[in-house]
Amino acid sequence: MKLQAGKNVVAVCGKGGVGKTVLTALMTKAIVESKRGGRFLVVDADPALGLPGTLGIRSSVSIGQVRESIIDAAKDGSNEDRSEIAGRVDYMVMESLVETADFAFLAMGRTETRGCYCSVNEILRESLALLSEAFDTILIDGEAGLEQINRQVVGNLDTLIILTDASARSRRSVEHIVRLVNEDHVIDCRRVGVVVNRTKRDNQMLLDSLAGIGIEVFGTLPEDDNIARYDMSGRPLLDLPSDSPAVVAARTIVESHVLG
Repeated sequence: MKLQAGKNVVAVCGKGGVGKTVLTALMTKAIVESKRGGRFLVVDADPALGLPGTLGIRSSVSIGQVRESIIDAAKDGSNEDRSEIAGRVDYMVMESLVETADFAFLAMGRTETRGCYCSVNEILRESLALLSEAFDTILIDGEAGLEQINRQVVGNLDTLIILTDASARSRRSVEHIVRLVNEDHVIDCRRVGVVVNRTKRDNQMLLDSLAGIGIEVFGTLPEDDNIARYDMSGRPLLDLPSDSPAVVAARTIVESHVLG
């Protein structure tokens, strides 16, 4: 999904279990309530597909399933030419898009079939690029690394947000991702920052260690009992009170580093 100039493209990444999906949901809430995101697309690029529930969205057909369907048709001897396949892919991609009153949602899903299906992948990328042209703001909930985002979703970002917590393993993940961006150039990105999740009052040592990596700290997300309660009851995080501590923190991050 190579995006057009003028779009605001933001991705969230970090090691597994650090809370990326929660942060993405909170940022979605903040962008919607700001009314400054324009036409807004949320992309779940994590194969675990945990984001729909936090947004109150029922499971949808994923892009991975679209790919599998096209490959299965080819295996069954379909003799469609490229234009016919492209037309079918465009239709299926649009069918995969979930439209809510405030934003659109797209699940990338998992690709099961291995092997070289370059023509299918190329048609799919073209279809996603065409779809992306309709949106002003795109927010991506990514995997732990950047490779999957780069391969399937987007070739350039305005802002990459790396989520971490107080663990040494999570900080090492931050260092790894920063190296992928700055040295290996896995993805083109205008700005990179870190958000610290589940912070306690005394977190200055952690913030100092992150500053030592040479990365900007965009903000912190405090422990918020409301999130655990909503998760346990299956309630969408979009319904959290506007004064809930994590919601307030996410709003500040969005206003300063996403929409600012």
